[in-house]
Amino acid sequence: MGFEIQRRTLLAAGVAMTMAPRPAGAATGPGLAITVDDFNLADTPLLSGTDRDAAIRKALDRHGVKAAGFVAGKYVDTGRSPRVLAAWSDQGHILGNHSFSHNDYGGKDPAGTMADILKCEPLLTPYAGFRRLFRYPYLAEGRTAEGRDALRALLRQHDYRIAPVTIDTSDWYVDARLTARLALDPHADVAPYRQYWLDHIWDRATYYDGLARDVLGHSLDHTILLHHRLTTGLFLGDGLTMFRERGWRLVDAAAALASPDLSRSYDTLPAGQSLVWAAAKSSGRYDGRLRYPGEDDTYEKPRMDALGL
Repeated sequence: MGFEIQRRTLLAAGVAMTMAPRPAGAATGPGLAITVDDFNLADTPLLSGTDRDAAIRKALDRHGVKAAGFVAGKYVDTGRSPRVLAAWSDQGHILGNHSFSHNDYGGKDPAGTMADILKCEPLLTPYAGFRRLFRYPYLAEGRTAEGRDALRALLRQHDYRIAPVTIDTSDWYVDARLTARLALDPHADVAPYRQYWLDHIWDRATYYDGLARDVLGHSLDHTILLHHRLTTGLFLGDGLTMFRERGWRLVDAAAALASPDLSRSYDTLPAGQSLVWAAAKSSGRYDGRLRYPGEDDTYEKPRMDALGL
């Protein structure tokens, strides 16, 4: 199968999956809102950056759900980015700030970090979908109380609200393994990676939702962390179908981010991770169910190695 034929087949399959009908009756399970980080529009095997973005937005549209995109300024270019960001904004999705440099915030320079966040803002203000929502790169909110609290105060001074993740994932690592395989063999079968991605996303969603029920006493309208990568372009529609078929509700990111549960903050150290993880850590009652970091390649590598992925 040639490269272009395989590419068209994958896109057509993705569209077909996202057009699956909703089950009868309203779902009453947990809510799921999609958030997408980084917006690196570099080309990948099978899909260009703009084709990947179109596939992501088409999956969202087919399921009638509005997402939130968190843009790192260093990835914004004058060629593709304006068209992509305009499309997100025009279609009713939120655009938030993911800093300019996408650095891991350790807490040593809150003023410099705030300046880096503000450096990204002019790249987003031309779009109606821009909101002063900030997503920490790597979900890292500082390793000291002083650094954590200082940046939180600066964000409030500049009218920024933190946009937390409740369901963290290692989708970026699954993507890295898939793109490495395709770089070696452009005709490699993506189906095993699709299944691994779906299983991984489901596993992390049910883990964090179970933790939320125990720690908070109820489920949430969750925000899941995905990245603007090939796996999201290829498999997002399948993932949305999976959650809907398993009784979860698909909710708009704006509604989930406005929830009082997602406005809470916790004084853990190192600060950050999933908001549900932070709530559990802060309580001091769930250490046996927590790992640090919450998600990482070290957890997925042995499994993917064993599967030959």
